[in-house]
Amino acid sequence: MVLIGMLGPWQIVIILVLVVLLFGGRKIPELMKGLGKGISEFKKGAKEGEEENDQKKIDK
Repeated sequence: MVLIGMLGPWQIVIILVLVVLLFGGRKIPELMKGLGKGISEFKKGAKEGEEENDQKKIDK
């Protein structure tokens, strides 16, 4: 998330306005829901991968 640190408040406002114009107000909750599901699946997969690595280390 280094990119967010480089953005000023006006750049974030402009990006948000563009998102609303492109997708419309009704699609944004749908997009955020999909993004949330994607993030949770990624975290779940990363955790499983980590557990798998730990198990391989133990088996050696």
